Amino acid sequence: MASYYAPSVAHLIEELAKLPGIGPKTAQRLAMHVVKRPEAEVLALARALVEARRKVLRCSECQNLADQDPCEICSDEGRDRSRVCVVSDPTDVVAMERIREYDGLYHVLHGLISPMDGIGPEELQVKDLLRRIREGDVVEVILATDPTIEGEATAMYLARLLVPLGVDVTRIARGLPEGGDLDYADEATLARALEGRRSVRMGGSARSGRDPEE
Repeated sequence: MASYYAPSVAHLIEELAKLPGIGPKTAQRLAMHVVKRPEAEVLALARALVEARRKVLRCSECQNLADQDPCEICSDEGRDRSRVCVVSDPTDVVAMERIREYDGLYHVLHGLISPMDGIGPEELQVKDLLRRIREGDVVEVILATDPTIEGEATAMYLARLLVPLGVDVTRIARGLPEGGDLDYADEATLARALEGRRSVRMGGSARSGRDPEE
C-alpha cells in the first residue's frame, strides 16, 4: 500500500511500520497524522527521538535504561541494597515503582528465555546478575518475570543458578493474570503479587541449568 503514496510519505510509513506493535494500517494513520501537523510539532518530535537515542544508556549496575550511570535508583542511598528485583524489561521497573511498595534495587534482563524466538540465557543480562549477587550484600532476589511460559521458564532457570549462591530466591505471587504482562497490571494487583511472594525451593540438584559464566 505504501507504494501508492508520495515517496517521502511511503518512506515514513515504512519506517513507522518497523516499530513493535505497529502494523501497516496503523503506520499509515500515524504517517498521515504527522504530515498534517504543524512543522514545529514535527520537529519537536524528531528532536525528542534523536535526543532519547543519543542520551539513553544502560546502567552498568542494573542494566535499566537511564540518562546517567549509575541510574537514579542505583545511586539512591536510601534504597534497600539487600534486595534485588529481577524483571524482563525497563517498563516493568516503571510498573514496580508505580505501586510505591518496593524500595530495593532492580536488575533488568532485557528479554525472556524463548527457544522459539532463538533467545537463550546468553542473550539476557544473566552474567551481570550473578556477578552482582556474588560481589554484593544481597540477601533476597525477587523473580518478577511475567506469568507466561517464557517468564516461568526464565524464573526457574535463574532460581537454579541463584539458590546455590546462598540468597533467598522468591517469586511474586500468582495474583497476576496468567499470561499477562507486568507493566499492564494495575497497582493493587501488582502490590498483592509482591506482598505474597514465596521462596523458590528447588527439588533434587539445585543446579540443573548451566551457569552462563562457565
